[in-house]
Amino acid sequence: MASWSDFAAAEPMLAAGIRALLQQYGPGMGYLATIRPDGGPRVHPVSPVFADDSVYCFIVDSPKRHDLDRDGRYALHAYPPEDNDDEACITGHAHPVHDPLTITRLAGALHASPDVDWRLYELTVETAMLRHHGPAGALPLAATPFTPAFAQTWHERRKLRRPLAVAS
Repeated sequence: MASWSDFAAAEPMLAAGIRALLQQYGPGMGYLATIRPDGGPRVHPVSPVFADDSVYCFIVDSPKRHDLDRDGRYALHAYPPEDNDDEACITGHAHPVHDPLTITRLAGALHASPDVDWRLYELTVETAMLRHHGPAGALPLAATPFTPAFAQTWHERRKLRRPLAVAS
């Protein structure tokens, strides 16, 4: 898996667009999907943190954290913007951070309470997707003229970036 910094170096515009959607309301906000023990999805809101050219999540003791400890695969999807239907998503593996200096520095900078049972995870990137739906949004019922959606994707294994014009 690629680190966020490796992904951002390979695809700076795509990484900037994804980060902008994840941080559109100030702090990072998104939906984190994990894999339950029965193989089904589990989705919860999280606040991803961009620091040190990495993306992190503080995860409290919860079924979501147990999912990540058992099977580190995740998908992180940005909250939808208020004025359009643009989308951003990254997938990969979440790895517990064990470096005490990184943990202490980020916890202090972000006021993570020592009274809460949280764990810090770094999210690596396997795939990335940014999709712009245009001024009509995802459902262009009254759009004149129709603007097709435009998606950019990246896959770490293929080191491939594919801009796609996608009809909605």
